[in-house]
Amino acid sequence: MPARSRILDEIAAAGGWISFARYMQLALHEPGLGYYASGARKFGPGGDFVTAPELGSLFGRTLARELRQFDRILEIGAGSGALAEVLSRELQCEYLILETSADLIHRQQQRLGQRARHVQRLPERFRGAVIANEVVDAMPVHLVHWTESGIMERGVGPNLTWADRPATGELLAAAREIEVPAPYVSEIGLAARAWMRTMVESLEQGALFVIDYGFPRHEYYHPQRATGTLMCHYRHQAHADPFLRPGEEDITAHVDFSALAEAAHSAGAEVLGYASQASFLVNCGITEVLGEANAENALHYAPIAAQAQKLLSPAEMGELFKVLAVGRALTAPLAGFSRGDRRASL
Repeated sequence: MPARSRILDEIAAAGGWISFARYMQLALHEPGLGYYASGARKFGPGGDFVTAPELGSLFGRTLARELRQFDRILEIGAGSGALAEVLSRELQCEYLILETSADLIHRQQQRLGQRARHVQRLPERFRGAVIANEVVDAMPVHLVHWTESGIMERGVGPNLTWADRPATGELLAAAREIEVPAPYVSEIGLAARAWMRTMVESLEQGALFVIDYGFPRHEYYHPQRATGTLMCHYRHQAHADPFLRPGEEDITAHVDFSALAEAAHSAGAEVLGYASQASFLVNCGITEVLGEANAENALHYAPIAAQAQKLLSPAEMGELFKVLAVGRALTAPLAGFSRGDRRASL
């Protein structure tokens, strides 16, 4: 495992300890070695997990109904390009992609051709809609261990073992704001907060849609969730050992949507809506899209209805996945939050 050797070398060079956030950055994003930087297939039935766009076109066609008011779309981390393929076809607008993985850029270009354009950096003044679908869950998180004697940062020691050190700085300040019963281990996404502030600062006019699995803070740090939300995905199997196959499998943590909303507000954006994925898609007109599909070809309706089941069912993606929209200077309301808006819970 080249990634494992690279990580062990860094731990040794750092004196025997690195933060888990640094470990996660190396395991997922290190150029040429990390999970998202390698050539292995990640998305879809033949990969390690299936995202909503990988199920078929229903998710993208429904989301497109919300995005019609925007002239430009910027997708962050476009994965296999499945969502971009549908949205660029449905909307016929300028479609930009910001992707950090050279391997994924190549795959997206092969799939999309001239329908989308890759950008190397975030535009300084962007006007339009920004989409981040299952992006934040893969951002590095710090692990915190609340103990009777104090707040510790849980990092990685020699031979990929857990090792605690006293938390300091920004992480300690963030951990002190969270009330949990000790002992308690969970994640704090400092990188996600910084990312949100950066995104908002570049957004001159429009909306940013974050679609991911997660909770508001009071649910994220629930007393019964005392071991955190860290999870790994390998060939459609989930487990909780991030040291098992570094560089060869996905490592994720659920999203703290309260933290993202607060970061956006601190950067000058307005929270435009927060809802479950099921509520958002129903408000956007997924039933109408299903009706169109049935009218187009009744023989193809059954598999599309199966997509709807996965997207909407509380036992599948409907309740665990949430949609958070933040923005600036947006005059038209967003249909996706017309009913079931949970902003009060943030």
